[in-house]
Amino acid sequence: MRPRLLLLLLVVAALIVAACGEATTEPVATGDPLPTATPEPTVEATPTAAEATATPAPEPEPTATAEPEPTAAPEPEPQRIISLSPAHTEILFAIGAGDQVIAVDDQSNFPPEAPTTELSGFIPNVEAIIGFEPDLVVSQGLPEDIEEGLAAAGIESLPLFAPDTLDGAFAQIQTLGEVTGHPDEAAQVVADMQAEIQAIVAEVPEWEEPLTYYHELDGTLFSATSDTFIGQIYSLAGLQNIADDADESGSGFPQLSAEYILERDPDLIFLADTKCCGESAETLAARPGWDQLSAVQAGNVVELDDDIASRWGPRIVDFLRTVVQATADAGDAAAG
Repeated sequence: MRPRLLLLLLVVAALIVAACGEATTEPVATGDPLPTATPEPTVEATPTAAEATATPAPEPEPTATAEPEPTAAPEPEPQRIISLSPAHTEILFAIGAGDQVIAVDDQSNFPPEAPTTELSGFIPNVEAIIGFEPDLVVSQGLPEDIEEGLAAAGIESLPLFAPDTLDGAFAQIQTLGEVTGHPDEAAQVVADMQAEIQAIVAEVPEWEEPLTYYHELDGTLFSATSDTFIGQIYSLAGLQNIADDADESGSGFPQLSAEYILERDPDLIFLADTKCCGESAETLAARPGWDQLSAVQAGNVVELDDDIASRWGPRIVDFLRTVVQATADAGDAAAG
């Protein structure tokens, strides 16, 4: 017999033996079948409405604890400030930052304790500035090469250009307060100025016709229009500026001619060139034809302090007070 066939027969025999082992050896009687027990029905628990509708809460996944972001350290306030602007020098000392100022330009003559040097804001020298080892330079704007030189030396520069309005002046005071670490003092300076200005303006008399004026910046007859912070001071006093119609370029600082001023014949003349240029009511009256001006004949030529009339620091209040008083005097004289 072939081995393969023998193996097959052995497998079949094993299957038969297994089947016989599973068969019942007890004989089964024929007839009615024996009753079988009915299995007990399986009762399943009915879920409640809440259980039926509830969604099983998912297993919470472990969350990584977020690392707190590092807080940047605040920038330290500058401790070695140079001011190349007389207006900003006055502001720095007014807000309590004077102790941080190590040097100021040659035109910064107020307050008296300001450390005036030979530094120039008009012709700045980067090597001279760096020699003071400042950490901040405040100016009315510097040439590009000077700014680049300061940046290369790691020195911060803060250019604050001449403002056009009183609000612009107030904003610069607050900016310097923030930069130097004196925000509260700066806010107080602004609040005091605003309160004083409001009180002065409340005393301005009302005229049927506004008085006209001419503001002289220098002996070459440059003036300032109503679109400058200087002009805004005069507007608060209720005056009308004769220079407004002459500003064709819109610079805010037109150069007038003697003929133009003589033709307009202003009621008041304010000289803001008494220090720089030695002008006075007497020298003005000596100009050809100027002695015939109404302001000259009525004695309404006002000699201003150049510095007070050109800087936008706290002494703006003094400037306004002078203008308002001169206006009231001129109006009373005209009415009498």
